[in-house]
Amino acid sequence: MPRYSKERKAAVLKKLLPPENRSVASVAAEEGIANATLYGWLKTCRQQGVPVPGKRKTGDEWSADAKLAVVIETAPLSETELGAYCREKGVYPEQVQRWKDACLQGADRHEDQEKTAQKQRKEDRQTIKKLTSEVRRKDRALAETTSLLVLSKKLEALYGEDPDNEDN
Repeated sequence: MPRYSKERKAAVLKKLLPPENRSVASVAAEEGIANATLYGWLKTCRQQGVPVPGKRKTGDEWSADAKLAVVIETAPLSETELGAYCREKGVYPEQVQRWKDACLQGADRHEDQEKTAQKQRKEDRQTIKKLTSEVRRKDRALAETTSLLVLSKKLEALYGEDPDNEDN
C-alpha cells in the first residue's frame, strides 16, 4: 500500500474540494490513486470539519455539517474576505447568508422547543401530584371500607345473625 506525502495529498484534495469540485473518478484516473483512498481522504476532511461537498457539486447540496462549518468559518470575515472565501470554496455569499439564517432559525426553534418541554414537564408534575393525592384518598376510603366489612363480619360471628336484618 503506497504512502503519499502531505504535499501530494493536499494537492490531490485541492482538486476534489471547491472551487474545482472534480469527481473522485476523474482525479483517481489522473493521479493513479485508488478511488477508495480518495474517499477515505474526503471522509477524514469531513471529520476534521472541512467543508467537503457530498456526491453533488453545488453548495446547496452540501451536508449540514459542511454548511455549518462554512458559516462558522465566515462569521468573522469582512465582505471582501467573504467574497474571496466563497470564490475559493465554490459557493456564493448569498448561500452562506441563507445557511447562517437557517442556523439561527434552528437555534430559535430549539429555544422554543425547550420552553415548550419545560411547560409540559411542569404540567406533568402537577398531574402526577393530583393523581397521587387521588390515589391516597381512594386508598384511605378502601381501608375504611375494609375495616367496616371486617367489623361487620366479627359482629355477625359474635351474635350469629345479620345485624342489619332485624326481621328475625
